[in-house]
Amino acid sequence: MSKDLYDHLPVRQLMVYPSRAFRVTHGVNEGDALTDAADLVPDDSYELAADAAPVHLSLAMAGDGPCTLGEATSVGTPGAPVFIDSLVTYMSPDGETVEALILVEVEGESGTIAEVYLHPLAPLAPRTPYTLVTIDRENGRQRLAEAATVSFTRGTHITMANGRQVPVEDLKPGDRVLTRDSGAQEVRWVGMQTVRAEGAFAPIRIAAGALHNVNDLIVSPNHRLFIYQRISALGVGQRELLVKAGLLVNGTTVTQTPGGFVDYVQVLFDQHEIIYAEGIASESLFADTVTRATLPDAVAERLSALPPKQAALDAFELREKDLLRRGDAVEVLRRISSN
Repeated sequence: MSKDLYDHLPVRQLMVYPSRAFRVTHGVNEGDALTDAADLVPDDSYELAADAAPVHLSLAMAGDGPCTLGEATSVGTPGAPVFIDSLVTYMSPDGETVEALILVEVEGESGTIAEVYLHPLAPLAPRTPYTLVTIDRENGRQRLAEAATVSFTRGTHITMANGRQVPVEDLKPGDRVLTRDSGAQEVRWVGMQTVRAEGAFAPIRIAAGALHNVNDLIVSPNHRLFIYQRISALGVGQRELLVKAGLLVNGTTVTQTPGGFVDYVQVLFDQHEIIYAEGIASESLFADTVTRATLPDAVAERLSALPPKQAALDAFELREKDLLRRGDAVEVLRRISSN
C-alpha cells in the first residue's frame, strides 16, 4: 500500500436517522422530533417512523475540535460543523436497552442547529415505543471511538515475523508481527474490551475458505480486510482494496452473530499496518482522532510524538454501492483475489 496516501483526514461513515424520523409519542415533548440534549426529557417515549430508512452520514474528524460533514455524506451539508452532542439510552417494552449517539449539525458561524441525527448502536424496530432512560453529555466521543475501533476476537491467530501463529490475546508489546508493507514490526500496544454483542458491536464471522482464510475469522463490523485483485475486475480504478467485514454479510459464508458478550482485542503499531489473521490480510488499529480516545494516555502520547502520518482510510475502501451491484460480494472477491 503506497505510504504517500497516508495523509487523508480520517472519515467515518455512520448510519443515522434524521430527527423527524424519531418522534416523541408520549411524554412532555409529545409530537416533537428528536432534539439535542438540552431539550431532552427523561421518561419521554419515542417511536421510529414505519417508513424510516437510515442514511449515510460522513463524519470527518480533525484534532479535538468539532467534526465536520465529509464530502461523501448523503445527508446534511458537506463541510458543516457537527457535534457529538450526547450518548443516550432507551428502553424497549421488553426491558432491553439500546444506546444511541445524538449528533448535531450547525450552520457555520451562527451556530444555529440545522439538523439533529440519531446514530443507534443497536437496531431499532419501527413503531415501537422506546423510553428515554439516561442522557450522558460527557462520554459520547468515547463511545463512538469504541464502536469505530477495529478489533479481532479472542482466539484469532496472527502471523508473526517468524511464521508462527499466535492467538491475538497472547500478543504483547515488543512482539514482532509480519506486516504486508513494512516487514516485521513491533507491537506497541494490545487492548481488550468485553462488550455486549449487539448492533454496532455484534461480531462478523467469515467462514473458513470464504476469502482464502484457513480458519473462521471473527472480527468487529468495521474491521477492514485487504483484498488484492489479480485483475481489476470491479471497475473501481485500483487493484488494492479495503472492505469492511460488515458489508460482506450474506447469511451463509459471512454472518453476523449477535447475542451474549464478545471479547474484542485491538493491536496497535507505530503506523497503520496490514497484518495477517487466519490467513486474511486485514488492518491493525489505526489511532486516528476518533479511536485515540480508547488508548491509555502514555500510548497516545507516544503516538503524538511520532512524525504525523494519517492513514488514508478512504483511499482503498470499497464502497457499499460497488458491492451491491455485484451480487454475492464474498464470492466475487474470493474469485478475483490472490490467496
